[in-house]
Amino acid sequence: MYRAVTRQIEVTVEPNFLPERSSVDKGQYFWSYTIVITNTGVETVQLRTRHWIITDATGRKQEVRGEGVVGEQPVLAPGERFEYTSGVPLPTASGFMSGRYQMVSESGEHFEIDVPTFSLDSPDNRRVLN
Repeated sequence: MYRAVTRQIEVTVEPNFLPERSSVDKGQYFWSYTIVITNTGVETVQLRTRHWIITDATGRKQEVRGEGVVGEQPVLAPGERFEYTSGVPLPTASGFMSGRYQMVSESGEHFEIDVPTFSLDSPDNRRVLN
């Protein structure tokens, strides 16, 4: 598990390689990742936007920006958490993702929080490295 804390908001990520959605022969690899965002602070916050940088094993980067996550812009009161699962395809057997969420506090302050950089590794990639 990967973890980052910014301004008392904790983000954890658990990536999972999905062999049933991948095809080594076609150069298609797919991962799901589950993210939990927990507000450990004292002020209610809302997630507004996301910004991802997805890097494959060849160093090719893809940037993704958008509103919210999985179609939602969750509001988190103190002590609340929001969990979601999404997915990412890559043309290589490994890579990594990093990102940031733009948040807004109940007082109207906009700020960004870090998503921990996490590794995307397939069993095929690990076999090659051994």
